[in-house]
Amino acid sequence: MKISRERIELTQQLHALVIDYWWDIDTNWGRNATQYYTEDGVFKGMANSYEGRDKIRAFYKWREDRGARTVVHAVHNFQCLPDGDDPKKWETATCHWFLMLYAADGKPVLPVAPPIQIAYITDKMVKIGDGWFVKHRTFDDWFTGGIPTTNPKL
Repeated sequence: MKISRERIELTQQLHALVIDYWWDIDTNWGRNATQYYTEDGVFKGMANSYEGRDKIRAFYKWREDRGARTVVHAVHNFQCLPDGDDPKKWETATCHWFLMLYAADGKPVLPVAPPIQIAYITDKMVKIGDGWFVKHRTFDDWFTGGIPTTNPKL
């Protein structure tokens, strides 16, 4: 199967966007997380969902306020499927990937353990101006265990 240069470039661009998002979550408490979503963007977790930048901001603020937590969100098997055949008209794309979440309350160095979650993620991405944003992110757990995730009802 031949994959076009344009699709490869878009895949790399959106993969980088996802990596930068989780880097902010893991190293900066998600203080910039809302910049990655549309105004009405949705973060749909397994237990609860957050719709709009204000709710997403409140979620990450809640996580920071609860105290020290060490997390690593590892992104694997990233796939980007742009909508339509003409790269010049690509304004939406669906991305699928796996999230391996390692997390525990406290500051490093913590004991090593298996991931607390392996989730299949579906992102609906949209191009606005020159940038791409998450319109809708859905988590579908495939494996869970150990330490609970943080997903409060806000």
